[in-house]
Amino acid sequence: MQAEIITIGDEILIGQIVDSNSKWIAEELTKIGISVFQITSIQDNKQHILSFLKDAEERSDIVILTGGLGPTKDDITKLTLTEYFNDVLIFNSEIATHIEKMFTKINYPFTEVNKNQAFIPSKCIPLFNEFGTAPGMWFANNNKIMISLPGVPYEMKGLMRNQVIPKLIENFELPIIIHKTIITYGIGESVLAAKIENWENELPQHVKLAYLPSFGSVRLRLSTKGYNLELLQNSINIAIEKIQWILGDAIVGYENDETLEAIIGNLLIEKNQNLSLAESCTGGNIAKLITSVPGSSRYFEGSIVAYHQNIKINELKVDAALIKKYSIVSKQVAEAMALGIQQKFKTDYSIATTGNAGPTVNNTTASLGTVIIAIASPNGVISEEYFFGKPREKVIERSSIKALELLRKEILKN
Repeated sequence: MQAEIITIGDEILIGQIVDSNSKWIAEELTKIGISVFQITSIQDNKQHILSFLKDAEERSDIVILTGGLGPTKDDITKLTLTEYFNDVLIFNSEIATHIEKMFTKINYPFTEVNKNQAFIPSKCIPLFNEFGTAPGMWFANNNKIMISLPGVPYEMKGLMRNQVIPKLIENFELPIIIHKTIITYGIGESVLAAKIENWENELPQHVKLAYLPSFGSVRLRLSTKGYNLELLQNSINIAIEKIQWILGDAIVGYENDETLEAIIGNLLIEKNQNLSLAESCTGGNIAKLITSVPGSSRYFEGSIVAYHQNIKINELKVDAALIKKYSIVSKQVAEAMALGIQQKFKTDYSIATTGNAGPTVNNTTASLGTVIIAIASPNGVISEEYFFGKPREKVIERSSIKALELLRKEILKN
């Protein structure tokens, strides 16, 4: 079973918004055994939409569209679908009543423009949208399914979870798709590939491997598809047992949602310990990663972005003489920052960063891309020096990931 996702909206194509809908829909379809063949973003243009609908219907069993279902004239998806299926619009009183009730609750006038949203193509099955005014639409044509959903993410997700996914499961005999993602840190992609070459070559034919590299990390995604659940699960489990023996503690977790910052959070909760940060060159990026994890308030006390040397001196109690002797980008200063924030916030662990992210070098002899990361723990303080090159964004991202990687190692050591 093969699906195609089409997002409609000029705002996507001009970069005004990011298409997060397609990613989410693809993940949900994969969970129920439907493979996504193609994802496309197109403009709000009738002929453009008609052309893509025809091609998509020829290629795929299921076509899911999002966007263009609002009440204004620039939302043309419903009218275009009506033309595509040689259909007419009919009034649906249940949808109209729902919209009117929603507007009454917020003391908003129910206008003729809003009433127009209750007109839907006669050939579609309406999908009731409890979170908004635009209904979804389900079309069955030539043994193909075409589904139109609002572009507003929470409305689209509500319709997918409550109506689309259950109807797809009910209407099709779907295969089982299993994805298992192994998260590794501290090994580059090429070195990792050489280390697991024999393991990769011995994988069963129905198990596929993909390398997903990012700064400081490589995720290994194992995928398998079929109708025998026990066979599929055993194949994945055996492969994971073997790679655990090969990679050891380079594996820090599993699944796409188990990020390094989440893993660190779990470790700190397990040990009933806490964390603070003193960031200079990373400018609060590590704090952003840490606080992106729900429940991080259980172990994260806070941070100081000590960008100027006066903040390092006054807030973190870094000795000015230390800065003068070793420069602002040095192991000595990084370690003093880590100890300063650890003592100030009374935490078990702390991270400190100082370096030259670029594009210029200020008051230091260290070259562009040089970063010092220090970790203070209950047993003392350690620091490492790195060269992350350029551009600035790369230096900040790699520094942040490396700092979390070092912190994890220190927590495990203690």
